[in-house]
Amino acid sequence: MSKLASTLFKYRSYTPIPFLVAMLIYQEATPASLITGFAVGVVGELIRFWGVSWAGSETRTTNEVGGSNLVISGPFAYARNPLYIGNILIYLGLGIMSFALFPYLQIGALLFFIFQYHFIVKEEENYLHKTYGSFYKDFVKNVPSFLPRLTPYKNPAIVQPAFKPKEGLRSERRTLQALFFISAIIITLWIINNNII
Repeated sequence: MSKLASTLFKYRSYTPIPFLVAMLIYQEATPASLITGFAVGVVGELIRFWGVSWAGSETRTTNEVGGSNLVISGPFAYARNPLYIGNILIYLGLGIMSFALFPYLQIGALLFFIFQYHFIVKEEENYLHKTYGSFYKDFVKNVPSFLPRLTPYKNPAIVQPAFKPKEGLRSERRTLQALFFISAIIITLWIINNNII
């Protein structure tokens, strides 16, 4: 793993913090931005929950890329990186909620995450190619990285883990808390700024 990719992978949970701080400082939320943004964020979290319920809590690792299964079920049957799609939608949703420096902050954040995930995904895919060989090669050939296909990819030869929503919910607790906590702060700032209370 390259030093840059390793650093981005290790600290990927913390790289959104500067954008979140800017969202709170410069927020100019409106009722429409709050509703729309929250809906986008929830969709992102639902995608993450669906994916983690298949892939398991090992998606939370920060040491190095890896995985005990080549998961092609659930959202992975439509796109190879559904957890990162979910992340992007969560951050975009919060950005829309805050309406901070719109649309420049949101575009800047999106470009940063494209940069970050480019390096992380490259390292993850190197591992998966080495570990799962022709199975992964066929998966890559048939399933896009980020832009979902319309029909689910299937390969009965690839053994899949069980779908475990309880474990998925447990694993997603931190992400759920962050989404609702930041959303609550943005809503509270909007209430204060508009003298609603």
